[in-house]
Amino acid sequence: MNFPSKLLEDAVLEVAKLPGIGKKTALRLVLHLLKKESKDSESLAHALLNARENIQYCSKCHTISDNEICDICTSNRRDQRIVCVVEDIRDVLAIENTNQYFGVYHVLGGVISPMERIGPDQLNINSLIDRILTNTEIKEVILGLSPTMEGDTTAFFITKKLKPHPIKISTIARGIPFGGELEYMDEVTLGRSIATRTLFENKED
Repeated sequence: MNFPSKLLEDAVLEVAKLPGIGKKTALRLVLHLLKKESKDSESLAHALLNARENIQYCSKCHTISDNEICDICTSNRRDQRIVCVVEDIRDVLAIENTNQYFGVYHVLGGVISPMERIGPDQLNINSLIDRILTNTEIKEVILGLSPTMEGDTTAFFITKKLKPHPIKISTIARGIPFGGELEYMDEVTLGRSIATRTLFENKED
């Protein structure tokens, strides 16, 4: 792709680094911003920089937060006895959009994947186990992980860690096809999967 301006090229190449954005889409976005008033571009740049510098991760559930502990964890309207374990912050957003879940979350920050050299110690699994064992109010752990090989491996590992303790472990219903990612599921299917969750069965038992 040939550019009439080095400044334009630099801007397009930076935008194209974003996931799911090709050079053509990046060019369209940059040209759109150039047509807008400068204050609009300044507002966008300020919002991104402000987010990058000031956003925190909840010390309790590891989701994105404006404070040390997120609004979900501190809300009196959430059932603190139920913890939904998810892979990524995007899964929290997907589940919240269903309006079918009123417990709290725990974000692992990924799933166990030997192929990518991601082991349990690189995820927020130890903090999950500590959180459950030190809080006697927690009665149920929902494994809200995508039904992939890596998701199932992570679910088995967590279940094995929690097996000696009297904690109910359930998993979202398999209305979600194997290999599917939670964040791409429609809200009705995802919401129904949470509402009709079932007890998790460890095939090793």
